[in-house]
Amino acid sequence: MENTPLTGAQKSKLRALGQQLDATLKLGKEGITPAFFGELTRALRAHELVKLRFVGDADRHARAALCEKITAEGHCACVGVVGHTALFYRQHAEPAAKPAAVK
Repeated sequence: MENTPLTGAQKSKLRALGQQLDATLKLGKEGITPAFFGELTRALRAHELVKLRFVGDADRHARAALCEKITAEGHCACVGVVGHTALFYRQHAEPAAKPAAVK
C-alpha cells in the first residue's frame, strides 16, 4: 500500500482530532513485536487515526527511532509526537467505509 505524503494543513487537522483521543495502543518494555503490528493494523483499519503511548523510560531519541520504525513497517504516517505520545494515520482503503471522525 502506498502512502501519499500529508500536507501541513492535513497534519494540523489530524493533530487537532488526535487531542480528543485516548491512547489506543501502548508500547512498553517488550518493544515492537509482530503482535504490536497486528494490533496497530487492526486499529488503523478501524479508526485511521491512532494514538500511541510510549510506556517506560525511553529517551527522546529512542522514541523518534521507534516512530520511524513504526512508520516504515506499519505503512502509516506519523502525524505528530509530543512527549510520550505519538499519532499515526493511515488512509482507509475504501473511502465509503471511512470512519466518520476523519471525513
